[in-house]
Formats: sequence, C-alpha cells, structure tokens
Amino acid sequence: MTENLTLCSHSPRRKQILKAANYKFEVKSVEVDESFPIEMSKTKVAEFIAVQKNKHHQKIFNNETIITADTTVVLEDEILGKPDHFEEAKSMLESLSGQTHQVVTGVCISNSSQQVSFSSTTEVSFKILSPGEIYFYIDTFKPFDKAGGYGIQEWIGMIAVTSIKGCYYNVVGLPIQQLCQALKDKFSILPFNH
Repeated sequence: MTENLTLCSHSPRRKQILKAANYKFEVKSVEVDESFPIEMSKTKVAEFIAVQKNKHHQKIFNNETIITADTTVVLEDEILGKPDHFEEAKSMLESLSGQTHQVVTGVCISNSSQQVSFSSTTEVSFKILSPGEIYFYIDTFKPFDKAGGYGIQEWIGMIAVTSIKGCYYNVVGLPIQQLCQALKDKFSILPFNH
C-alpha cells in the first residue's frame, strides 16, 4: 500500500497541524465546487464537501493517499462561511458574540482501493464582544479566509472564548486525533517509524 500522503488543501493551518503531528506529506490542491444540497442538515455539510473534494482530487492524484477537509461554523442551524468583506465579518462576529456555536470539520481520506470519511464537532462559547474588540480584530487580523470570520488560534480566541467542548484542533481546521487514528487503523500510516 502506498505511503505517499497528500494533503489536498489550501489551508496553511491544516498543513501546520499535520506537520506538527509528524507526518511526511505533500500539499497539492486544485479548486473544487463547494456547493451542497440546500435541504442537507447543516452539521452534515462539512463532511459532504470533504468527500466531494476527495473524489475530485482522487481522479488527479490516484496513486496517493489523499486527505481532504472542510470546516463549517454553525450557529442556530445557519452556516457562517468565509466573510467577503469587513461588514460581513463584523456581522458574523456580532452574531457569535455571547453565543455558543458549533464548529464542524469533515475529513475524507482515500487511496485507490478505499475511502473513509468522518466529521468532528466542537462547541465554542464566546463572551459578549464589544464593538471595539470586533473592529480591532478584523482590522488587525483580516479573517476573510476563515469560516465564521475568526481564527481561534488568534487574538480573538484568547479574549473571546469562554469555553470549548471537543477538539481544539478541530476548530483550527483539522481534528488531528481522529485523523491520526483513521490513518493508522484504515491505511496503516503512522506519524513515526518503528
């Protein structure tokens, strides 16, 4: 079985997590349509998109073990995507302020002979954010590439998050413990050599 591990993602945070977990891998990624059926349960969307990304990449890199992922922020059955501009980021952070939301990351792993997918959900609670905190964060960190308009590993995570239930790395973008387990159990890929 091949051990050519490939992360198909544009996310620098996913790359960082997988590297920190001591895996040897390449990063290769192409743009993929991220639409989903409108009637689908919002907590199932991330895994659905991860699977779609994987199918697309498997056609291109079919001699490799491929990892794809997608992260969604779900607040009261609404998905908060990546904000396009300041006002959208501001609106998202205002809606998350004083609330508990879910961060769902879907993961799909495949090679030429098998495919495995799963998702991980983490509950994150925010304190009530002041307008000054929201403006400072968006101006300074420009979170336009992040689902929900924030990165938990940044300043906002330090000052806003009152509690977290579930995997922290899942909120950053990759549920690494579950991923390690799946790579070991299903693909015999370990992050170290015996």
